[in-house]
Amino acid sequence: MRVAIAVWIVVGAGVLAGCAIGPDYARPPVTEVGTFRGQATAERASVADLPWWEAFGDPVLKTLIQEALANNYDVKIAAARVEEARAQLGVARSQFFPQIGYNFAVARSRNPLAAVGVPIAQLEATTNFFAGALSSSWELDIWGRIRRANEAARANLLATDDARRGVWLTLVSDVAQAYFELAALDVALGIARDSVEAFQGTYDLFQDRLRFGLASRVQTARAEGALGGALATIPELKKQIVAKENQISILLGKAPGPIARGAPMYAQLVTLAVPAGLPSTLLERRPDLRQAEEQLVRANALVGVAKAEFLPKLNLTGVLGTASPEITAVTHGGSLVWAVAAGLAGPIFQGGRILQNYRATRAEREQAVLQYQQAVITALREVADSLTALAELREAEAGQQRSVNGLQDAVALATDRYRFGLASYYEVLEAQQQLYPAEQTLAQIRRDRLTSYVQLYKALGGGWNLSDAEWTGPTEAMSGAGQR
Repeated sequence: MRVAIAVWIVVGAGVLAGCAIGPDYARPPVTEVGTFRGQATAERASVADLPWWEAFGDPVLKTLIQEALANNYDVKIAAARVEEARAQLGVARSQFFPQIGYNFAVARSRNPLAAVGVPIAQLEATTNFFAGALSSSWELDIWGRIRRANEAARANLLATDDARRGVWLTLVSDVAQAYFELAALDVALGIARDSVEAFQGTYDLFQDRLRFGLASRVQTARAEGALGGALATIPELKKQIVAKENQISILLGKAPGPIARGAPMYAQLVTLAVPAGLPSTLLERRPDLRQAEEQLVRANALVGVAKAEFLPKLNLTGVLGTASPEITAVTHGGSLVWAVAAGLAGPIFQGGRILQNYRATRAEREQAVLQYQQAVITALREVADSLTALAELREAEAGQQRSVNGLQDAVALATDRYRFGLASYYEVLEAQQQLYPAEQTLAQIRRDRLTSYVQLYKALGGGWNLSDAEWTGPTEAMSGAGQR
């Protein structure tokens, strides 16, 4: 009869455990759009489908990204966090199993009554006690509390892993963007040096003419002012170049130092048409959105854990061992001790602690819902910004290139007119003073086009289909990519 009751208790607990308390997760409604703003038509293909070594063509840039992924400290920290979350999941899973321990005790005591002269024949004045036992306890998950705790721990692991992939993607985009910015600074330094050379020639010319009374001091002073302004830009640009190299060095996980260059900025490939894919795929491609959703799953599961605290817990305990005043009886199993028990314990009054904890988890879940929904619309904005920037900057570069071409012709014509005595050198100086800033602006626009492409790749969740081995071992992945 007792055995049948115990069986029914276990069966009933198993049935109850199949229905975990608390809300089951369902993805909350998010903003749905047919196309990204700035996207002409929806297309299934996306630049995010490309691995990073195909998205960026410069071999030197690829090498820098490889080095960063191997040595960057943020990458290593993210990997350690994943291992921590994996271990925490193991801790949560351990609650499914009985907890078994051991206990050994040795004691020697003197009877206090015998010590004061009270004769008790059946008790010795000094006694020994030896015991050894195995003990176990097992909480039956009748309400699904442990299952919800495991669900939360698993979601935390997945969120941490998505965060690690987000670190990889951010690192790739940070290195690429800094590399293109460094290339733009190199171009700016070249323009500054060209302007110094041209203004130096103008100043020398006016100095010679001033000695022979063919030029005024005003002309010479103006030429000297243009030269001084051009000279002042070179140290500033050199400082910015060193700072950018130091920034890239830190991303590479090494001490500040020079950075290798590959193709010049104007030789970098600028893709005219960049497919963005379908907006709905962002939820699966962007690691930060997947991380936000897993954090929501975790918050949702913790509501169930908090709700289960209102209900009683059913525990099974057992002890098996030996105990005797003689150690030989213990070691040879001559005095068996055992016990089996079941206990039901639950709260009655906790001063509102359990209720307030439950309310807090519900509020945390609501925050997670709102953060997820906000992350989705932020992702849509980032893609739209990058697409718009690429389209508008393409037109801006075409217009600025036209301006530079016109000013270059103006400098050449003014120089020819001056040589033949048809114009003063003011025309040449004025044309030069307009040309070099225009060239700087053109370089900035090309830089912005390159960095906007990088930002679009990141905003779309570039490399989302890469395995962990391909992210962390790009050398092998690149060699395999050439065989596809």
